[in-house]
Amino acid sequence: MSPFLIFQLVVLIFSIMIHEIAHGAMALRLGDNTAKRLGRLTLNPLKHLDPVGSVILPLMLILFNSPILIGWAKPVPYNPYNLKDPKKGAALIGAAGPLSNIVIAVTFSIILSFSAVLGISSTLMAAIGVIVLINLLLAIFNLVPIPPLDGSKLLFALFPRSWFKAQMIMERNGFLFLLLFIFLGLRWLWMAVMIVFVALLVVTGVDPNQVLEAMTAIAGRQ
Repeated sequence: MSPFLIFQLVVLIFSIMIHEIAHGAMALRLGDNTAKRLGRLTLNPLKHLDPVGSVILPLMLILFNSPILIGWAKPVPYNPYNLKDPKKGAALIGAAGPLSNIVIAVTFSIILSFSAVLGISSTLMAAIGVIVLINLLLAIFNLVPIPPLDGSKLLFALFPRSWFKAQMIMERNGFLFLLLFIFLGLRWLWMAVMIVFVALLVVTGVDPNQVLEAMTAIAGRQ
């Protein structure tokens, strides 16, 4: 495996860790300490890695030369009965994960905007571009409204109580729908991510062509 792919895997793992920690931190802020009590508010990868989402799926995507490197960690648990408003709380906890990835993406995109001042090399520019891209990918992927992704939590928060049965059916079959989406909808997901990636770079004053050329050059040398 090339150093560039290893770097992408490391970025993916740490980004999904921060994503899950954000869920736990929001739950703690809303009054539930389940994640803290179980030791999930930590940067120790062993506490977060999921055999399928953190290892098998990323390696399969690499094996099949997928342009997308995606995955997930073990979900951070929370007790809805500890929340003042379980429905609103579930939505806020669900939104915290993608929001953390968006913050990371925007932060590193802003750093790229100072590349000339900071003397950032093309190699470092490619590395930062990977951080931005993977975090945007995680944010957009997790906002898809399919259980157990975070987007479903936001969707269910809009459901009236009379739709509880429909929610249970979606949750029971969610993993099957998610696998279908991963293998059938990745191209559309990738297109959406690239549009947002280029737009974010432009908004923060970065030349997207320069970043993409740096990333392509590094990948081509591996």
